Amino acid sequence: MNYRKSLTKLFDLQKFGIKVGLDSMNSLLDALGRPEKDARFVHIAGTNGKGSTAAMLASVLTAGGYKVGLYTSPHLVTFRERIQLDGVMISEEETLDLFSRVWAVIDESKPPTFFEFVSAMAFMYFQRHKPDISVIETGLGGRLDSTNVISPLIVGLTNISLEHTEYLGSTLAAIAAEKAGIIKKGLTAVGGRFPRAVEEVILARIKEVGAAGKFLDTDFHIQNEDCRPAGPVFSYLGPKWQLDDLSPSLAGPYQAENGAIAVALAESLSDLGFAVSAEAVRNGLTNVKWPGRAERFAPGTWPLDHRSQAPLVLDGAHNPGGAQAFKTYLQKAVKGDLHLVVGVMADKDISGVLGPLVPLASRLYLTRPEYERAASPEELLNRLTSALGPMTVPTVLCPTIPEALAKAALEAGPNDLVVVSGSLFTVGETRAYLTGEPVVESN
Repeated sequence: MNYRKSLTKLFDLQKFGIKVGLDSMNSLLDALGRPEKDARFVHIAGTNGKGSTAAMLASVLTAGGYKVGLYTSPHLVTFRERIQLDGVMISEEETLDLFSRVWAVIDESKPPTFFEFVSAMAFMYFQRHKPDISVIETGLGGRLDSTNVISPLIVGLTNISLEHTEYLGSTLAAIAAEKAGIIKKGLTAVGGRFPRAVEEVILARIKEVGAAGKFLDTDFHIQNEDCRPAGPVFSYLGPKWQLDDLSPSLAGPYQAENGAIAVALAESLSDLGFAVSAEAVRNGLTNVKWPGRAERFAPGTWPLDHRSQAPLVLDGAHNPGGAQAFKTYLQKAVKGDLHLVVGVMADKDISGVLGPLVPLASRLYLTRPEYERAASPEELLNRLTSALGPMTVPTVLCPTIPEALAKAALEAGPNDLVVVSGSLFTVGETRAYLTGEPVVESN
């Protein structure tokens, strides 16, 4: 079997949907000899920001001279983005090898989910390459997430808001309880800013299991924050470290909080034998790569027949919390007209995702990525008008992303901004098109 055929079989597991619980994952890992045992992990959960925080922490630790694994989801363009070592993606050859090894032990009458299968591949990869430490991002929730079979050294909790309510619960408190399920006895949980209802749940979990807490604005602080188009600049004040002029290379005001959580995690890890210098922290944040999150393409760089005079920003805001955070960024970034290109999955809260963004737009382009779950432009328009009333923004329906980009490129002026958002699938397909990378693999 070759790489492409193995991925087709792997993505076909998505038809089995999401299974809540750890029994299947534990059975799979038992059959593989428990590859996650005896490894050192950082575990990060949250609604928005957990991927950015994981990427920043991994970059800081790599800059500090450590061999660092990183497991995140979903991917934007290639499956290989999900499993990395020192910022380098897993190869096609090793992806195929690990796929074959995991496939050989599964019971095809009771197959694992896609995420369980991929998590097992990641644990086998890290067992094989023996990183000093691996940063693991949860997929869905925390307590019953497939990654919650690990015994981490420390855990991180980023922004928590309403998401996946059919699996995690319909209230912030219920969702917080699921996310806080990664907190285990004797560990330190490093967290950001939370609504009171969320904070109470997290503190109760910490007390229940005998863990420790370290929270933004209480135990560590952001000072002298300056939100710039290329990314925030801030100072960090923690229990042991005081670091000035930190500048993550990820745009958006919310990246200061994510960066501070990453630094606080690194500060706590220094007490566990993973010492890093101030220079490594600065270099790690400055050089971090996390595509598709307020990622900017300069004017004239789009590989289109009609090159745009305007810059373009990609951001995969795909839930109401992410959309609200991206709105804050756009309110400062847009100087002229905003040309908003959006595609959203049909099973998402379309009005919640687009409601914060559409009022900022001077022109709206409704489109869809080439993915079966994606809503058609017509469905997007119908659901938007049902929720928000008749559209007052000039709106264009575009069957494909390239068509939407071409229209926006022609119509946007040098003082305008073109934005692609609404889904990581939309952003991934756009990024593949703009950069000339291979066609997006199924996600």
